[in-house]
Amino acid sequence: MSQPAPAVELSGIVRRFGHGPNRVVAVDRVDLCIERGEVVALLGPNGAGKTTTVDVLLGLSEPDEGTARVLGTDPRHAVAVGRLAAVLQTGGLLSDLTVRETISVVAGLHGVSSRIAEVIERADLGAIARRRVGKCSGGEKQRVKFAIALLPDPDVLVLDEPTAGMDVTARRRFWEAMRADADAGRTILFATHYLEEAEQFARRTVVMNHGRVVADGATARLRASLGGRTVSATVPLSDITELVEELRTDPAVGEVSADADRLTVRTAASDVLAGRLLSLGATDLEIIAPTLESAFTSLTEDRS
Repeated sequence: MSQPAPAVELSGIVRRFGHGPNRVVAVDRVDLCIERGEVVALLGPNGAGKTTTVDVLLGLSEPDEGTARVLGTDPRHAVAVGRLAAVLQTGGLLSDLTVRETISVVAGLHGVSSRIAEVIERADLGAIARRRVGKCSGGEKQRVKFAIALLPDPDVLVLDEPTAGMDVTARRRFWEAMRADADAGRTILFATHYLEEAEQFARRTVVMNHGRVVADGATARLRASLGGRTVSATVPLSDITELVEELRTDPAVGEVSADADRLTVRTAASDVLAGRLLSLGATDLEIIAPTLESAFTSLTEDRS
């Protein structure tokens, strides 16, 4: 039997805006393959091309070059048959309808009215189901969009800044619902500015910058891509100057800094260095693993 098509397959995607000297290449030959059941975070600074890539993936925008496929078919077809759904930042809701009425109208259009109660519960909207949408906060409106996206029970769910405007409690409940979906096998791609969300939830992270994919791999591996951990300790003043000079010649050391008697070193041999510092009488020793934020910052520094 042939293998099923990937959940998402972008090949050589190029998207340009404008003409002549004002032309902007928003997406520059992006290749991206997401297998079924993967949970992938899409990161990048403003202007990196994330939203344009998502628009192409959802069939909202045609690429100037390249092809986009979702579950082996055209994105628009995948949306039409309910296999692909999204929660986007843009797109308005009718302010005069209540939350329940809004979800009911969309459910009726798709013939899935039996799922109304389930998606209201999944999106944690029960307490505000009778509230008019115009009276909802930004975070509550995002949860309404989430409920609408769940109505067709899609195989692939795309989220563009899904927790924007949500408070801490709402964000936590949202990701609890997403974890349940992921565990059930749904493919999830989400773009976010909250790096801790990617670090805690995504098994794989894709980083875009200047319209290109600059990193793609397991989130834990990407976090460690800076080449080591940060070791800091308070060192006796008589030892610190000579030690700093020596460490700067060590190939296992990436960065060295000293502030008075406090030494900070990024190294691939953190255990060895920690043992040595303790033998010198160092105190207040700390070893810190690299964060996804530090890796993201390194990868998206302006290199143009």
